[in-house]
Amino acid sequence: MCQHILNFMKNFLLSLRCLVAGVFFVFIANLAGCDGAIKKVPSVELMTITGEKLDPASFQGKVTLVNFWATSCVTCVKEMPMLVDTYKKFASKGYQTVAVAMYYDPPNYVLNFVETRNIPFKVALDPKGQIAKAWNDTKITPTSYLVNKRGEIIKRYVGEPEPAELQAVIEKLLAET
Repeated sequence: MCQHILNFMKNFLLSLRCLVAGVFFVFIANLAGCDGAIKKVPSVELMTITGEKLDPASFQGKVTLVNFWATSCVTCVKEMPMLVDTYKKFASKGYQTVAVAMYYDPPNYVLNFVETRNIPFKVALDPKGQIAKAWNDTKITPTSYLVNKRGEIIKRYVGEPEPAELQAVIEKLLAET
């Protein structure tokens, strides 16, 4: 009798560990943007700090990194030189970066940051949080979305992307027709 109970408990604990591991895997895969579903760029208009309007059609034919950031985010500030380098490396090949400042980031801080660091790519403000909400209800910064030439979100990065991996994916997407 005791052996049956021990075997039952072992099997139960093994099943429980498998269930927990499965839930954890799904959570991490979803967090990394690997849920397998192809998602189109949200139907939301972005207004850059220079007054340029970007709509979903602005993403067609270009590989685009949409980066949600804030001037108060240490990791965001740290990753910005890498994003600038990546932009400069691929901009002439059909790549663009759009940095979206979070709703809580004061516009004058964003403008100062962009000017003092000579940010060469498009920067948009999200004063009401509507853009972040449309983009998978983004709350964590930095979060970046890589969009292919067809306007499909193919990868999400939460935190700073590893530069070599990011650039390899961009090269692959730029080679697609």
